Amino acid sequence: MMKVVADDARNVYENFEVEKDIYYFKVGRLGLASFHGRNYNIKKRITTEQLNSYITSGRFIKVSANCYVNAEKVLSLTDGTISFDHSTSEAKQIHVSMWRAQSVKNVLTSRNPMAM
Repeated sequence: MMKVVADDARNVYENFEVEKDIYYFKVGRLGLASFHGRNYNIKKRITTEQLNSYITSGRFIKVSANCYVNAEKVLSLTDGTISFDHSTSEAKQIHVSMWRAQSVKNVLTSRNPMAM
């Protein structure tokens, strides 16, 4: 009976859908990606095809060599810090270089001129 409960809990993570509430993700070695959302941080292996589909979908913007942010979830961009939530928690913020921040800002204003 305990084994069934453990298997059910494991299936929750295996069936995890990235697109629902992701703020940003970082790609590591060997296809391991770290997804960060409102209430979670999950590491999951993704294929090259999955990574390319996330990037080419237009929802994610590259902010560093291995980090992509969800443009739909960005709340603000000030002083090189992208915020995803009203809280002051650093878990809901990501720092970007000033030149990269300007290109991200240009993309976000082209999508929604009222946002920035």
